[in-house]
Amino acid sequence: MQTEVTGNLSGLKASEIKALERLYRRRVAPTEVVSSELAAELAEQSMEIHRQVGVLIDRRGTIAHVMVGDASKILLPDVGRMRGGQGRLRGLRLVHTHLRGESLTRDDFTDLALLRLDAVAAITVDASGKPGKLFIGHLSADPDAPPDRPWHELPAEPATAPRTNFADLIAQLEADQARLGRALVSGAQGQGGDRVLLVHVGIGKARDSEARVAELRELCRTAGVKVLDVMLQRRPEADPRFLVGRGKLDEILLRAMQLGAEVVIFDPDLTPGQARSISDATELKVIDRTMLILDIFAQHATSRDGKLQVELAQLRYALPRLIEKNTMMSRLTAGPGGKAGLGGRGPGETKLEINRRRARERIQILEKRLEDLAGDRRLRRQRRVDREIPVLAICGYTNAGKSTLLNALTHGNALAADKLFATLDPISRGSA
Repeated sequence: MQTEVTGNLSGLKASEIKALERLYRRRVAPTEVVSSELAAELAEQSMEIHRQVGVLIDRRGTIAHVMVGDASKILLPDVGRMRGGQGRLRGLRLVHTHLRGESLTRDDFTDLALLRLDAVAAITVDASGKPGKLFIGHLSADPDAPPDRPWHELPAEPATAPRTNFADLIAQLEADQARLGRALVSGAQGQGGDRVLLVHVGIGKARDSEARVAELRELCRTAGVKVLDVMLQRRPEADPRFLVGRGKLDEILLRAMQLGAEVVIFDPDLTPGQARSISDATELKVIDRTMLILDIFAQHATSRDGKLQVELAQLRYALPRLIEKNTMMSRLTAGPGGKAGLGGRGPGETKLEINRRRARERIQILEKRLEDLAGDRRLRRQRRVDREIPVLAICGYTNAGKSTLLNALTHGNALAADKLFATLDPISRGSA
């Protein structure tokens, strides 16, 4: 049985930590958000150490985690991966104390939403260390709920005699969440591909945001993914850790959760450190503009040379961004787990170290193969020069009509489509 207390334990006496560990012995009935006995014990211990005390309770009524915060907030432990199934919640509810008599805070609701907790509850503590009011909040299944407030707070009730039937509440919540999830999936059917949320950040005095967002939408259309929404922010300079700042990142992740997004695409590109920090904050796939373009290249490359060049570019870009979850290495159209072959465990090496070593080895192999192919191209060019064959080239931006013009001039059959980077490989045709 779990007995460890996590959080802000500095300065606590051994006897106080032992008292907190005894909270693991408590049990809560399936119909109760919190029992009156547990509420009283949480309030008493919270007042004694002058810090918020919280527990995570599973649906069997067992205490899964005991945490200690400071006077104004509490830090939750790593609660692991989500339970599977459309509309499923995490199977844990947070119950903690508030020492200043306040109701649920923005931090409480953010934890509720981002972790998809069953519920979050706050118990006020009076000056004598007795429990006062009980505030309960849960996620909302209303599709029209404000993007930054996808939750609902119940009327306050006495912590010593709570009225809410938790079993009935959670059954209704999961039914509503499943219905909302099916509606989101149904709305995306026929579009194909992943459901993505776009995030554009205008840095400094840049005035090209509208054009960049329009092009980003076109890139997503070409990649075959469904754009659910676009979130914009202007900043004098990029946040070194999250690009957008922690508060805005929480808002982005809340919006992605509300819409049922599977991927978040950032523009401009993320630094390796930003990619790692954002990926640590969410289980969603996180990529940026360049990774999206490289994915399109991978879909459209048909020649051996082109495929090798795209794979080399992907590996070079992703190598410094490699993390344990490996989201930046995954192609947008790939399934969970990322690229095949970049995994496993060997003696004395972590999975991350193996990923990096294998990526470097693959880069060396690709560079050698491309060098051999470059020699073949040089030989073909020299033959054309020796035969004095005139050579013309068509250059232009993507989707400008180069392939269409080539087909008109040569009566060729090069792929011509109204998409960005539809024709990736170089094409040679003789004159008509």
